[in-house]
Amino acid sequence: MEYLKQLDQVVLSTKKAAISLLSAQSSFQDTKSYYHTEEPSELPLYGLSPPVYPSPTGNGSTSVQWSSAYAMAHALVSQMTVEEKVNITHGWPGICVGNTGEVPRLGIPALCFADAPDGIRGQEFVSAFPAGIHVAATFDRHLMYRYGRALGSEFRGRGVNVALGPVAGPLGRIVKGGRNWEGLSNDPYLAGAGMGSITRGIQDTGVIATPKHWLLNEQEFRRRWGQDVKGHAISSNVDDRTLHELYAFPFMDALREGAGAVMCSYQRANHSYACQNSKLLSGILKTELGFEGFVVSDWDGQMSGAASANAGLDVVMPNAGFWGANLTQAVKNRTVSEDRLSDMATRMLASWHYLRQENVFPPPAFYTNTQKHFPVDVQEDHATLIREIGAAGTVLVKNVNHTLPFKNPRFLCVFGYDATVKATPWDNRDRYGGGYDVNHGWNTFNGTLITAGGSGSTTPPYVISPFQAIQARIAQNRGILRWDFWSENPTPYLNTEACLVFINAYASEMSDRSSLADDFSDRLVLNVASWCDNTIVVVHSAGIRLVEAFIGHPNVTAVLMAGLPGQESGNSLVDVLWGDVNPTGKLPYTIAKSEADYGNVLDSAGGRTDEDFFPEDDFSHEGLFLDYRAFDKQQTEPRFEFGFGLSYTSFSYDDLTVSLVSGSVAEYPDPKKPIVQGGHPDLWEVVAVARCTIANTGDVHGAEIAQLYLGIPGEDEATPIRQLRGFNKIGPLAPGESREAGFELTRRDMSVWDVERQQWRLRGGRYTVWAGASSRDLRVKAEVVVE
Repeated sequence: MEYLKQLDQVVLSTKKAAISLLSAQSSFQDTKSYYHTEEPSELPLYGLSPPVYPSPTGNGSTSVQWSSAYAMAHALVSQMTVEEKVNITHGWPGICVGNTGEVPRLGIPALCFADAPDGIRGQEFVSAFPAGIHVAATFDRHLMYRYGRALGSEFRGRGVNVALGPVAGPLGRIVKGGRNWEGLSNDPYLAGAGMGSITRGIQDTGVIATPKHWLLNEQEFRRRWGQDVKGHAISSNVDDRTLHELYAFPFMDALREGAGAVMCSYQRANHSYACQNSKLLSGILKTELGFEGFVVSDWDGQMSGAASANAGLDVVMPNAGFWGANLTQAVKNRTVSEDRLSDMATRMLASWHYLRQENVFPPPAFYTNTQKHFPVDVQEDHATLIREIGAAGTVLVKNVNHTLPFKNPRFLCVFGYDATVKATPWDNRDRYGGGYDVNHGWNTFNGTLITAGGSGSTTPPYVISPFQAIQARIAQNRGILRWDFWSENPTPYLNTEACLVFINAYASEMSDRSSLADDFSDRLVLNVASWCDNTIVVVHSAGIRLVEAFIGHPNVTAVLMAGLPGQESGNSLVDVLWGDVNPTGKLPYTIAKSEADYGNVLDSAGGRTDEDFFPEDDFSHEGLFLDYRAFDKQQTEPRFEFGFGLSYTSFSYDDLTVSLVSGSVAEYPDPKKPIVQGGHPDLWEVVAVARCTIANTGDVHGAEIAQLYLGIPGEDEATPIRQLRGFNKIGPLAPGESREAGFELTRRDMSVWDVERQQWRLRGGRYTVWAGASSRDLRVKAEVVVE
């Protein structure tokens, strides 16, 4: 304890000393010293990241495939010198976003790492896929898998060993978070379904998937050391139960599908930097969840040398960071054991073997736009899939008197900066002629939004804008269009059959959003609606976008939340507008009536005080109650709830039943069974099955996204009223046709995290099950008793 006191004084003394502390080669990286206390008994139980040492050694015991991969990796590492092991654990200059070192004499190549979770960034002849949040809005596991597989095939075609995605961190806690669009919704179950399906799809092509960012990376403001001010990154302080049931939950699905890598995040977690947090890396990820692959730092996210190695970091990017020759010296003076170094190298090579990349794998093919080179085209027919996902993730939230689908219109007006690729006449920037954000982002008032900004954005080969696709469709019928892309108050055309108004809401890495709406766009909609009695609003959005300013206007007859649909944006939208596709998209978040309805998670809470050298954000304010869970608890009426989305037809729900697979179920998983990657094997066993009948009661073909919500018994106020625990796409169904929807509930789905036992616990009692069309539109209800 005296040692910790001394560290505490160093932290308090000067900023320079604080930096020295974090780069120190000390295994006491889980900084209890951030709590300025005198005795261990005074340390608070909340916000503490307890030390977990030593970092567990991977051995391939979780599956036959991993066992075989580890055998081959061990054979290589046993022949390597300390310097060679060090050489492959950090980044080197190269043509990819990240490149490891190589060991030519043993046939170990440099591995290529590349962005992004929705397409290869910064390259030609690659596809721009829909963003993660748009894929989540499909509520379709099959599409999620196909999306991952198509991504993986493009990464493999360009020689990328490690694809940096998918994303469930941020989960979306901060409503204005700048990177929420990269993730797969703020519900852990939906995000987990996406993480698992996409990871499996990527790795089925032989590319290593990298679920990120582990863990609690929920805001951009002060996410990094010295990013906005001279001081530490924000500390995300979270209790053990919330950490497991919300933030780690979706990563479990990715691990279950065999993820070969995990990327740790920038910020502090319970006062310890995430890439040197032994509890998160060694305790939860590698021990509790049985992770066999390697942990790679976010780019320049390493904040210490020996400390990060001992805590469980395996690879540092994009350069040597605090490692390189320093790590060699640390091993030689035993600050870091050679066993830990060997494990770092073995884990990376095991993932390489696990995906069979030691066999035929294409060399990296990355070029700048100033290099003359033979085109390496990996697009295949992915445009067709992108178009399909674009339509499937488009959410219809208002449709008065069957305004949509269009019925052979011949005169349409198109308004708004989001309708075309380049809108404002005063902006002459080349789309790919600016810096980090301008190159790969699509800014408000600078054209239609198909992706958002930062490292997660895409580089489209082309963009089918809404106007382009609408014009082509109208031309088929020899109709007429009038358009105005930039005026706030366009000229009226009173003979038009409908007016389409296109607006967007942008977001980007490096900063959080300033608001959930903008006055210019709202005024544009209202100005058009003031004279056009059939105004249809299309919103391309990087996250939640409030619509309260215009949603109730009697002349606003339809509203579509069109997300971030990728390069086929216009075609996807026209498929829905004209009814070639009956919309099935559902909101992956709740749209409130006002910003205040989101409470303390609206903004980057805890990080707004620039003078704080150690800023903190307390997740205990809301605990498990994010999004619809909070709205249900507070009985707040949303504008459009989580899971909401209209169809051109209607559906009924009947005959919900739920039954246990066996008569009795143990309270805790069997302690005799070994852990598999993704957690205890019992967590993935089906405990109960629910079934209901869905019927098409309308007059057109259509499919329904049936959703299952579970109420877990217990008297505690910490458990949400209901939580999403299943979804199933039923159909398409013909008018009058019905079909059974089935939902399997695993032990994890029905359990809570027991903090005292440090295990998932299946509570005894009466479980309530609801099925319906959204988190608020619950049509049928049943119960099952677990004894």
